[in-house]
Amino acid sequence: MACLPYRKNKEKMIKRILTLWSLTSALALAVVSPVLAADWVQYEGGEGPGQGKHIVFITGDEEYRSEEAMPMMARILSDHHGFKCTVLFALNPETGEIDPNNQTNIVGMKHVADADLVVLFTRFRELPDDQMKYFVDYAEAGGPIIGLRTSTHAFRYSRDKESPYAKYDFSNREWRGGFGQQVLGETWINHHGRHGSESCRGVVDGMNRNHPILTGVSNVWGPTDVYGVRNLPDDADVLLHGLTLSGMTPDSPANTDKTLMPVAWVRHHEWDTGNVSRIFNTTMGAATDLVEPGLRRVLVNAALWALEMEDAIQPDLNIEPIGAYNPTQFGFNGFQTGMKPDDFAAN
Repeated sequence: MACLPYRKNKEKMIKRILTLWSLTSALALAVVSPVLAADWVQYEGGEGPGQGKHIVFITGDEEYRSEEAMPMMARILSDHHGFKCTVLFALNPETGEIDPNNQTNIVGMKHVADADLVVLFTRFRELPDDQMKYFVDYAEAGGPIIGLRTSTHAFRYSRDKESPYAKYDFSNREWRGGFGQQVLGETWINHHGRHGSESCRGVVDGMNRNHPILTGVSNVWGPTDVYGVRNLPDDADVLLHGLTLSGMTPDSPANTDKTLMPVAWVRHHEWDTGNVSRIFNTTMGAATDLVEPGLRRVLVNAALWALEMEDAIQPDLNIEPIGAYNPTQFGFNGFQTGMKPDDFAAN
């Protein structure tokens, strides 16, 4: 009986040793194992004109596969031109899977706080105030912004109309047209071309043909249709006009019954803070639009222009995707299911 206290102490000691061993093993595993389900993807960049600069891509649209297009563009800017690039996604908070239909959750917005450039490709997002604040603070500090396709109607506040960011709603009547019209230069109007049956030829504006963003640009085509543009401000310089084609191939004939519409422009937006943002916007940009090299070159040039790095723009900059690029066709509910940000990580 005298040995019972020792036996109990020995049992306690063994349990402690086993617990410590388990914790140590778990910590060691955490150190050596890669993160298998990160909430964003980041390409570190390296040598090139963009070394030391950080570009954040914010994706989240239900139709045009921004979740596929923007990682591809991020890899080009990172691998070929040296930028550190971070891509954020609309996520299902329960599964961590990319869910473009989730309009209220883009994880990792904190990365916008140290961005040198934000590339926005969203549609009808209504982010929680703690996420949206990062974007608004960045913008009002004069951060440059590139907007693509549905970013003319990037935000819609249908759930919380009392949010301090509700004015960003694309249909806002007081801050007319919300973020799209006030900052990018236009809000959602309509499909000028027939959606799904008429494609777009981007025609260079002759008056602005010497703009740095048009360096090396001669042919821009995409299968998405031309958007209607009605309210473009006088201070916007149009770089590309959208010619509606009566078909879905680059050699389709022009529909001459439809007028040309601006499809790419630049402007400078002055905020109430007094800070000024360089803005490039295009109503092209679906993942399938970026199969052809023309729009990829425009976007690489636009990133350098937005960062006031015009001297780095050359007509032969490398715009080739890293690896295969076979984007999913545009359309509602046609996104790839089960995808996570890690699926776009660099190999």
